Amino acid sequence: MKNPSEEFKSTPKTSNEPNQHYFRFHQPHKHLASVYGDDWFALKAEAFARFFGTPVFLVGQTIIVAVWIGINVLGFTKFDVYPFILLNLAFSLQAAYAAPLILLAQTRQAERDKAHADADAQHREDLAKANEQRLALAAQHSEQMLDLLQQNTKLTEITQQLSQRIEGLTRDIHNKILQENTKL
Repeated sequence: MKNPSEEFKSTPKTSNEPNQHYFRFHQPHKHLASVYGDDWFALKAEAFARFFGTPVFLVGQTIIVAVWIGINVLGFTKFDVYPFILLNLAFSLQAAYAAPLILLAQTRQAERDKAHADADAQHREDLAKANEQRLALAAQHSEQMLDLLQQNTKLTEITQQLSQRIEGLTRDIHNKILQENTKL
């Protein structure tokens, strides 16, 4: 099975084909490049920024901080004693890098959301146009059906009149034949 990014890169089917490519409305936005690009650094930075909000990161960071404080408070090492200056420095460094990475991820996601929203709006417009066309076609078919029904009614009336006339003529012929046979 293809992943969505591979399917997005493939060429869409034409609009006349019944099973259209479901990313067809995204094709006009395909040229959009991220503000930070789609290079290795941008992709890894975004992945790292997304990792900041995961439970794995939060639990891991909590464990590391607890071990750090525990080792220093219990006196196993005098590496970073009570005010924990190095731990504070590590948190400041982490925050200094986390903020821009999170903004980068948000910016890239906002661009994707805008492209998807534009594609969805285009899709809704196309559905509305197709619905209008179907309604117009249904109205046209209804008018044609009414015309055909009226023509059928007229033909039925004409057929009934002709049948009555044939019946009358047949009776007249039958009566004439009976009259001629009685004369003989």
